[in-house]
Amino acid sequence: MRTDEITITPDSVERHYWMDLWRYRELFYILSWRDLKVRYKQTVLGLAWSVLRPVLTTLVFYIVFNNIAKLESPGAAPYILLVFAGMVPWQFFGNALSEASNSLVGNSNLISKVYFPRMIIPASSVITSLVDLLISLVILVILFIYFQYLPDLKVLLLPVFILMAFIAAFGTGLYLTALNVKYRDFRYIIPFIIQFGLYITPVGYSSAVIPDQYRLWYSLNPMVGVIDGFRWCLLDEPFYRDGFLISLAICLFFLWIGIRHFRRTEKSFADVI
Repeated sequence: MRTDEITITPDSVERHYWMDLWRYRELFYILSWRDLKVRYKQTVLGLAWSVLRPVLTTLVFYIVFNNIAKLESPGAAPYILLVFAGMVPWQFFGNALSEASNSLVGNSNLISKVYFPRMIIPASSVITSLVDLLISLVILVILFIYFQYLPDLKVLLLPVFILMAFIAAFGTGLYLTALNVKYRDFRYIIPFIIQFGLYITPVGYSSAVIPDQYRLWYSLNPMVGVIDGFRWCLLDEPFYRDGFLISLAICLFFLWIGIRHFRRTEKSFADVI
């Protein structure tokens, strides 16, 4: 009698995992669409929250840093455009990180019943946050029209910095959501991290106010390079190349360590959760 043997090696398992991500690609759409519907279900203002949050935060930062602290835009663009151009990527990063960090716990029933690559869940949360990013970009276009400010051709490079923000949010979100499965008190720490990060990131002010001797250290914050890149593309602010390279390296590092930690702990999610 002929018998067939199946040998499973670590390499093949790893290879099949990444193939499964493609095989289950429809789940990205299904989970993302579900998250969108749940986010605005039974809310008074619905989708308007995606407009009000960045607009109101921008107004507060404009009043505090421009009217009270008397900070000025280093370029020709109005200060409120500088603030909103920084708010757009930060709002995306903060929303994506918050949603991704809590995504596994929020889908515990799905994880314990059905097999699929668990990485799809935090990835779909970050993809959902792209909708808010698109809404914020539309608002930014309206502000450009109102202030009669026209970006130059560098605006075509904006997707590069959007991808960089996606990598930063996804990598960090993978690491935090894996920790959140085992240590549930992380869900209380994550909002504090996002709130604290808002003030140490050049959202309400230009990074040009940071002294030159600290600019490299300041760029260890990965969102510094993203926001500086947004303002370079949209407002023609000076581009700090060394700081951008450092922020890019930190984003890639977070992506690597996030995937590594997530894959190492993924097989225990169903038991722990």
